Amino acid sequence: MTFSLNEVEATAKRATRGAGYVWGVAEEAAKATRWLCTQGFDGPAILAQLLRREFAPGLEHHVPEVQNGMWTGEQDLCPLMTGTALSDSPTALSQGAVSVSNVAAPLLLLPFVATMAKRRKTILEVTIDGVSAKTDGIHLNCEDFGTDRADRVVIAEVDHIQSARSMHSRAAPNPEAWQLLNTVAHRTYAPATEESRLLGAGSGLSDND
Repeated sequence: MTFSLNEVEATAKRATRGAGYVWGVAEEAAKATRWLCTQGFDGPAILAQLLRREFAPGLEHHVPEVQNGMWTGEQDLCPLMTGTALSDSPTALSQGAVSVSNVAAPLLLLPFVATMAKRRKTILEVTIDGVSAKTDGIHLNCEDFGTDRADRVVIAEVDHIQSARSMHSRAAPNPEAWQLLNTVAHRTYAPATEESRLLGAGSGLSDND
């Protein structure tokens, strides 16, 4: 079954919020998931990898700090928090390549690196445990690959990008991953109260006689 990228983005946003992340991070997760689908990856399955880790309740342990030139954390890094920190850092890459250690669902870093490339008007290469991906912000050059965790990710500027992956306008997510996102997304729906049910039904509580 296929879904529009708008459906993917909306579901990813609600699921990330339902998993305990704040709305701002959920919006970034939704954009990242959509971008991965555009590039032909199973964005919902990659996001589901992260949400299964349940980082949100102790998110402070999964936020990166720079130590001896390496972006690292107390425990495996959350790619959403790491990606946001990288793309928002004006000094990232100013002194050469950036190395990040111990990242969960590392493919979620690719959309954030793409944002960095677009802002810097350059081409960036992301090497995830030895597998290379290059992006100019819009296009992506890499083979299909997947991993639920990376020991080391390196981001560096490069001179050129080869032929890019085909762009996609719809997504065909793994059914189990899609179901997980929808299940977690339902946590954002407030339970109906008697008042809301009555208002929704348009019951004539007002007395106009």
